[in-house]
Amino acid sequence: MASLREIKGRITSTKKTSQITKAMHMVSNSKLRRAEENAKAFYPYMDKMQEAIIAIGGNNSDATHPMLQKRPVKKTGYLVITCDKGLAGPYNANILKNVTNAIKERHNNDHNAYGILVIGRVGRDFLKSRGYNVEGEVVGLPEQPSFKSIKEITQKAVSKFETGHYDEIFMHFSHFVSVLEQQVQERKILPISKDDVTGETTLSNYEFEPDKDAILEVILPQYAESLIYGALLDGKASEHASRMTAMKNATDNAKELIDDLSLQYNRARQAAITQQITEIVGGAAALE
Repeated sequence: MASLREIKGRITSTKKTSQITKAMHMVSNSKLRRAEENAKAFYPYMDKMQEAIIAIGGNNSDATHPMLQKRPVKKTGYLVITCDKGLAGPYNANILKNVTNAIKERHNNDHNAYGILVIGRVGRDFLKSRGYNVEGEVVGLPEQPSFKSIKEITQKAVSKFETGHYDEIFMHFSHFVSVLEQQVQERKILPISKDDVTGETTLSNYEFEPDKDAILEVILPQYAESLIYGALLDGKASEHASRMTAMKNATDNAKELIDDLSLQYNRARQAAITQQITEIVGGAAALE
């Protein structure tokens, strides 16, 4: 059995850990509210972008922009959105498992058949350490990222598709559903699916100048970049929710451990006191 000093030391260290995890839970809770607001504030912009694309490149359009056309797939690009810090429960592990399984199924880990653009230090370190073909990275993003902070990698992804380096691009990220539920998703962002440019819109009766092809030349890359930015905002909300849940579970587990250790400490202390009393009584009886 552990000594009283050892048990007391474990209780003290566990209490300090509990204080840290409780503080991290409160911080993540605060960041989550801000991240949710940012994601929701971005939705109207996405809706208007999609509405414009439907009006220009919908079913009745003769638009032939390269970003709307499928071509034989020689190389696939993967954009992976993770975070820079750990202690977020299964957030990073689920995303990385999803993308590595996709690479194994589609390409049998053939490095020449795919390339990875990764956002987040955890994802970068994991993929590079295991020999995956990482062709671009962004780390050290702020907790509330702006579009400017990821503009370089979004433009790089679109450029690699337009130049033919990638023939299709998939995005892997965690979709925020609620505080207790986040879903890892794979979304094809390029070429833009015809399903994304079909539907009804109030812009269908507008005339476009100079012409639809010229407008698509500008708006389609912006649309693809906005998809990536929207997924990043969504992922940030998922990250904070996952970390908040993980820290709450850690705090609860620490409290349970403290209760168990306190019970163990009291029993050991009682046994030590009983032994001392027994020794005193025995010594007194020997002197009689």
